[in-house]
Amino acid sequence: MEHFLEVVLPIPLEKLFTYRISRQEADFIEPGMRVAVPFGKSKIYTALAYRVHTEAPTAYEPKEIYQILDEKPLVNPFQMKHWEWIANYYMCTLGEVIRSALPSAFLLESETLVLPNKQADVDEMELADDEFLVYEALQYQTALKIEEISDIVDKKNVLSLVNRLVQKGVVLQKEEIYEQYKPKMVRYVKLSEKYDDEGELEALLNELSRAPKQSQVVLSLFQLKLKSNKPIPISDLEKESGGSRAVIKALIDKDILNEYSIREDRVKHGEASETTKNIVLNEHQAKALEDITVGFLEKKPVLLHGVTSSGKTEVYVKLIQQCIDEGKQALYLLPEIALTSQLINRLRHYFGQKVSVYHSKYSIHERVEVWNNVLHNAEKAQIVIGARSSLFLPFSKLGLVVVDEEHESSFKQFDPAPRYHARDAAIVLASFHGSPIVLGSATPSVESAYNAKTGKYGYASIKYRFGEVLMPEINLVDIKEATRKRRMKGHFSETLLHAIEEALGEGEQVILFQNRRGFAPVVECTTCGHVAQCPNCDVSLTYHQHRNQLRCHYCGYHMALQQACLACGSPTLDKKGFGTEQIQEELGQLFPKTKVGRMDLDTTRGKYAYEKIISAFENQEMDILVGTQMVTKGLDFRNVSLVGIMNADSMLNFPDYRAHERSFQMLTQVAGRAGRTQKRGKVLIQTYNPYHQILQQVTTHDYDKMFKEQYYEREQFKYPPVVRIIKVTLKDRDFNKLNEASDWMASSLRNVLGTQILGPEYPPVARISRDYLKNILIKIPKSDSLAQTKNSIKRIEKSFNAISKYKSIRLVYNVDHI
Repeated sequence: MEHFLEVVLPIPLEKLFTYRISRQEADFIEPGMRVAVPFGKSKIYTALAYRVHTEAPTAYEPKEIYQILDEKPLVNPFQMKHWEWIANYYMCTLGEVIRSALPSAFLLESETLVLPNKQADVDEMELADDEFLVYEALQYQTALKIEEISDIVDKKNVLSLVNRLVQKGVVLQKEEIYEQYKPKMVRYVKLSEKYDDEGELEALLNELSRAPKQSQVVLSLFQLKLKSNKPIPISDLEKESGGSRAVIKALIDKDILNEYSIREDRVKHGEASETTKNIVLNEHQAKALEDITVGFLEKKPVLLHGVTSSGKTEVYVKLIQQCIDEGKQALYLLPEIALTSQLINRLRHYFGQKVSVYHSKYSIHERVEVWNNVLHNAEKAQIVIGARSSLFLPFSKLGLVVVDEEHESSFKQFDPAPRYHARDAAIVLASFHGSPIVLGSATPSVESAYNAKTGKYGYASIKYRFGEVLMPEINLVDIKEATRKRRMKGHFSETLLHAIEEALGEGEQVILFQNRRGFAPVVECTTCGHVAQCPNCDVSLTYHQHRNQLRCHYCGYHMALQQACLACGSPTLDKKGFGTEQIQEELGQLFPKTKVGRMDLDTTRGKYAYEKIISAFENQEMDILVGTQMVTKGLDFRNVSLVGIMNADSMLNFPDYRAHERSFQMLTQVAGRAGRTQKRGKVLIQTYNPYHQILQQVTTHDYDKMFKEQYYEREQFKYPPVVRIIKVTLKDRDFNKLNEASDWMASSLRNVLGTQILGPEYPPVARISRDYLKNILIKIPKSDSLAQTKNSIKRIEKSFNAISKYKSIRLVYNVDHI
């Protein structure tokens, strides 16, 4: 009887693929193991074993697998079930979920090596110039990788060149698989066992008296041993003794010292400090904890609605402590990497080495180590803090999920697929494990608040700040009036400037919020009105002063700032609008003695960049911090008494049904950074429209009124949570073909679904990276079956793909589009 293995390949294809395996392999392979399999003409991929069976495929002749890469499953059944749900719900393939979920070190792909053909008789005169360069390089090297050939001939795409050389018999091709992850081995030393005998040791010390450097190394080893009973790394011994590596190596060669290696994780955490282990909750927090526990008993997700600085983290810590005491794992999800750096220190205070961190700023090796620790339920991975990707870790004993700042749009993955929402996916993950989940926010999303009001979620609230600190006083500054009366200095109103001077005078810190990075979003010629545009996208280029560049924030295109207008040659270039860089420069001129820091995407590119900026501000090395939305999210600065919002209108006037909800959340969150200790904080919001309802609701901290108004509007115009939304985006470089195809798609959807279909319509930015975009919005009433609607859409997609002239058009689905 023949045996076959169904595998999932990390590529965007719907189907599972079947390979032939032997009887022994069939007995050994378990679902979730990695296997290397040939795919296509010569490529080797890492696939995940899905199912072993005995049914031969009818459509093709199955190939044999290349090799088994794991001895035990890398992916557990909980994960497989969860990933299948994500693929199904968010309308993508299981392969795309796996590509996103597994650290890239696990997804080995073969590398094409080009080898010289020793048997070939090559006529050098017949070779083209680029072919000769490769041939010549192979005279000195045994093999070349594709990127090395690319460097030699200075071309990006060299596959056609390699194919020509293969056809001429000059070179041979070979596929090699490399393991990307290498464990970190630390070298340690100890005294050889024969010197455990005191007589031997005395003889050794007498013998070494003639070699003072070696004698010093041995004595230093004893001193280190007395200080702590832990293994002694060679680097520590070198430092302590002042001896060189050569001296230590000589002792190892003489068998006086023994060298050995221990595998060590790249990220290490400190011990828990005893003083902070016992948290005492105030009455409001204790009541919230009680309400959360009631919700858990009812097997519901629980929404914790606590105002800014109300002490939600302490409530989470209590819940995590209960979870750890039961011997289970806890997952703490955060929307931003910026938040993790502050929270990690707080949680390590309480739980020490039990905390692991997982996010995209970590290197491949560090992520693999966290994955393995979670897989083996190691003590150092009892609590995982991370951004949305930490959902995919191999939890087997998940006992609690905390989703902090659950309203954040950063929890939604936009590109590439799977376009999942981490909050919703976390709720499903918790239900698979049967574990409780708590969603926390000072400004819950309209959907979560609606679910709590209708009883789908449990509900707990903390309406007072910790330590009875007052909510900040929020005032609106009318900059239309200030501009008319010429009371503006740059982008600062007199009111804001006086408040900054006052705060700095009292030794307090200030946060200024402007949700746009760069120096100026538009550079315009005042002679002809020409604005520098991105050649690949339909957006103007943003001026970045520190690089003297114009940059596109969509595709990354950049060019040097021109001295004259590209259209008319006039030198009259004017910078319109303002970003964080310009605010920082203006502050430097207005307050030359103050230290101003900036926190946006440009200043937080490095691995520890967030930590450096946050620590510097916490330690009062900076007086003013200028930032984009990164500064709004849950950060806790004790000495900030003033928050200034430079311009609230750009958010309010955004063409999106969530614009008002988002503005309320962002303004409330950034206001919450002020006055977190005894002195009442102050918030100034600069706006051209101080009578706007949302701004009025922010000043009175009236979440309920905002929710009622937003829900009423969504009921009228049929938007979530009243209906479900699927956005279909069509992408192509041919403008006319895209228009025709999107019209075909929209009319087919209307004919089949009969529900409300909006579009096709161009988005605000209608071309990105040379692709034109068109959106179709499908509104699905709660009474309709979501699964049936998706199946109908998939059937229409099959008909669409069957039309040959639409072959090049890409369809992108965004379920629960936000």
